[in-house]
Amino acid sequence: MNTLFLISMPGGGEMFFILLAVLLLFGGKKIPELMRGLGKGIREFNSAKASIKDEIETGMKESEEEPKKKITE
Repeated sequence: MNTLFLISMPGGGEMFFILLAVLLLFGGKKIPELMRGLGKGIREFNSAKASIKDEIETGMKESEEEPKKKITE
């Protein structure tokens, strides 16, 4: 039997039980704080990802311009 079929995304019933467990563990008052922290973390990750992408693109542009300058000199 292929074990890959045993690993899959949770369906509707499983998601309900996961959400119920989170509600019981953290309570109704802690969930908004948890979501705010999660959103802040995602925003920081996306901004770091964008800055790294910009640095890489800038470096690639500079390395492409460098040989052109040597040819014209």
